Amino acid sequence: MAKTGVAVIGCGDISGIYLKTLTQSADVEVRAVADLDAERASRRSSEFGVPAVDPREALGDPRVEVVVNLTVPSAHHQVALDALRAGKHVYNEKPLAVRPDQGWELLEVAKEHGLRVGAAPDTVLGAGVQTCRDLVDSGAIGTPVAAQAFMMCPGHEGWHPNPDFYYQPGGGPLFDMGPYYLSALVTLLGPVDRVVASARSAFSERTIGHGGRKGQPIPVETPTHIVAALDFASGPTVQLTTSFDVLHHTLPPIELYGSEGTLQVPDPNGFGGPIRLRRRGEDAWAEVPLARPYAENTRGLGVVDMVRAIREGRPHRASGALAQHVLETMQAALDSDRDGRRVTLPDGPQRPEPMPREAW
Repeated sequence: MAKTGVAVIGCGDISGIYLKTLTQSADVEVRAVADLDAERASRRSSEFGVPAVDPREALGDPRVEVVVNLTVPSAHHQVALDALRAGKHVYNEKPLAVRPDQGWELLEVAKEHGLRVGAAPDTVLGAGVQTCRDLVDSGAIGTPVAAQAFMMCPGHEGWHPNPDFYYQPGGGPLFDMGPYYLSALVTLLGPVDRVVASARSAFSERTIGHGGRKGQPIPVETPTHIVAALDFASGPTVQLTTSFDVLHHTLPPIELYGSEGTLQVPDPNGFGGPIRLRRRGEDAWAEVPLARPYAENTRGLGVVDMVRAIREGRPHRASGALAQHVLETMQAALDSDRDGRRVTLPDGPQRPEPMPREAW
């Protein structure tokens, strides 16, 4: 079977692992890499043996069926919209867009043209979250009743040479890292129904600590500490805390609490473990072996699944619908804080189907 032609637009740091996964896939042929910065595209071209082209040339190439959009969040909507209007399926890096109305536009244009929209994170397709899903679905913790999730760090200006976009609307800890946690929670528990949240910024500006702009201040234009209570349609209430204002902590990424036990879910920013389980009456935690493939960093797996899904005529797992629900949930948290109210969400998508037990 012929491989599906893919172009990667956006050749920043994250593009390296995507290109590694995609160039090793039996289902995909990377036809081009593109970036507004031609030097960055040239470096990826040399590294992976893929032609570097202008973004407009990639969109106009009839051999390209899927555009993988790895641009900065503020460009996700426009680049994806241009790709859809050029007749290409689109897979966006997270978040799907910076506003829910932009996400809806992408889904509507895709539907009009008979095209697919996918979006990161695809870490939820890895061994860690998929093994946890097996445990939840098999009743290992009984009926899920609650959960807590924490993503807290001091921010990215200490290591990133150009961290500005992390502190602009569409960034912050919620929009930057929240998609990993929310996508994992929706995969495990189903969609979110209601949100109430509080948000603040501890500092009005940050100072770049690395690279050629070291010492330069940047303004903070979005909340950097958000605490949200999420009511899931299936019943559980979840506390999600995301922060760029915390230096150190000892809290787990995600803990699920059930009627018969507690499950510690691994960091959803990765593909593997560890997973720990403690059931009613047990004296200690037990580490659970990973029972699914893809424990290593396999970003781009969601693209491969979408390509296969198109051929097989089935829904793809890292879908635009899931990413839109995550985007609406994050925006609902900010709206709740701004307006001082609980926000009810539109009906969310069904949980994606589990991944196959055998690696592709």
